[in-house]
This record gives sequence, C-alpha cells and structure tokens, in this order.
Amino acid sequence: MAYKSQRPKQQRPVRSRSANQGSRRTIVRVVAGLIALMMVGSLAFVVVGTAGSNSNQAATPTLPSPEKCPAPDKSDAPRLAFNSRPTWCLEPGVNYTAVFDTTEGKIRVALDKARTPETVNNFVVLSRYGYYDTTMLFRFDPSIDIIQGGAPNTNDWSDQGPGYNIPDEGGQFLSTASGQILGPFAYQQGDLVMARSSGPDSSGAQFFFAAGPQTALLDANGSYIVFGRADEDGIEVLQSMMGLYVVDESSQYGGGPSRDVFVRSVTIEVD
Repeated sequence: MAYKSQRPKQQRPVRSRSANQGSRRTIVRVVAGLIALMMVGSLAFVVVGTAGSNSNQAATPTLPSPEKCPAPDKSDAPRLAFNSRPTWCLEPGVNYTAVFDTTEGKIRVALDKARTPETVNNFVVLSRYGYYDTTMLFRFDPSIDIIQGGAPNTNDWSDQGPGYNIPDEGGQFLSTASGQILGPFAYQQGDLVMARSSGPDSSGAQFFFAAGPQTALLDANGSYIVFGRADEDGIEVLQSMMGLYVVDESSQYGGGPSRDVFVRSVTIEVD
C-alpha cells in the first residue's frame, strides 16, 4: 500500500447447527472483508508475493541469509534496496522498542516479537539500515484514522519498496473466491501496522499507525499485520498529528496535514 514524493498536501468460518446458517455467515464474512478492503484499497503498494502463509507460530522462522545483520548503531546506514528479505537478526530473550522521532513529537512503540517475529525482524533490520530516516508521513485518512509512512524513495504510495515482500503471520489468513485475503487482526488506537496489497505475503516496508477508533473499520478484513503498539504519550502525538488534517480536493488522498510531517529517525532500543 503505497505514494509521489510531493508534499502531503497533495496526500491526500464457524459452522452453527444449521448448515444454511453457516453458509450465510461465511458469505457475510467475505462480503464484509471485501467492503473493508475497498475502503483501504489505496493502502496497497507492493507487488503480490508468492504463496500464502497460515503461520501461527512465534518460533524463529527459517530465512535466507544473504548478508550479515546491520550494526545496531546504524553505522551500516543508509541502505534502501535489497535482493531478498533480511536474515534473522533478533536476539532471544530481548524486547525491542521502536522510537519514532517525528517533527510532531516522539512515538515509542513496543514491538510484538511473540506474535509477529518476522515482521518485527524486518522492521528492526530496515530501521538499523536507516531506511525510515528523514521520510514523510505522507497519507492521513481520518475516515479510517490512519497515518501512513515508510516510503523513502518517493514519499508516496507508489514507492517500489525495499525489493522484497515478507510472509503473512500472526494467525490464519484465508483467500476468498475473488482472491482477496481475510486475516485474524483487529485494530485499536496506537497500533503500528504493516501496509500491504490485496494478495498474500505482500507486506514489505510501508506501515501505518492507527491514530483513532475508526481504524476498527478494518477489522472485517483483518489482513493488515499489527506488529507493535505505541505508549500513551505516543498515542497523544498521533492524535495531535491527525488534528492537523485539512481537506484538499486536489490531493490524491483527499487531504492531508496542514504542514509536512516527517520521521526524522527510527531508533531501535532493546532491554
């Protein structure tokens, strides 16, 4: 789910006793998922990946090892392009926190390594390569309360991404007859979430913050991977950011913040 490097002002199935009832509920679930996906279709930004994943385990995944891990102090940065997804770089027994230093304040996010280990690993590696530094939070959408970023090449949803996709994880993902993906996630204010396209295994680097209650409208789809949660101070920063939104009918996003909002840096803290 991705965007032009212009300013955000342009941003803008469980069976019941009756088989018939079960069928109707399945249809409702699929239809609801499709409606939600239509609402956020503009989030899509990467090419559809390979086969789908139904992984529900927090064990360290088996990954290709094309290179060493980046230096925690970012001395290997900057790097924006890769040939394959990252090797495993998370340490056992260690908690990871991402600190977003933005032009509107700091947002501290506890990363969920237990439920979404590969997604967290991907984000940590990219952050330590400086992938998200000096990038724009380019899309603000109050209809679903999201603030989207993670597009260093173009600062919009057209960004080509890091050169790879990562597998879906965190629960069961189902593919509908029309090829859409329904997932296990629900969304609440403060969540840090991966953007994706409509196909399986299609997240890469772009992310969005759930900045308010309207993000729960995405629950019917549930395929956007939640991999972290901001603390209370961070949620206040997100609310303040969304308060900057102004309508702009000339924008590809329908509006955006009254001033550009940037991520100065993303730093990974461990404990």
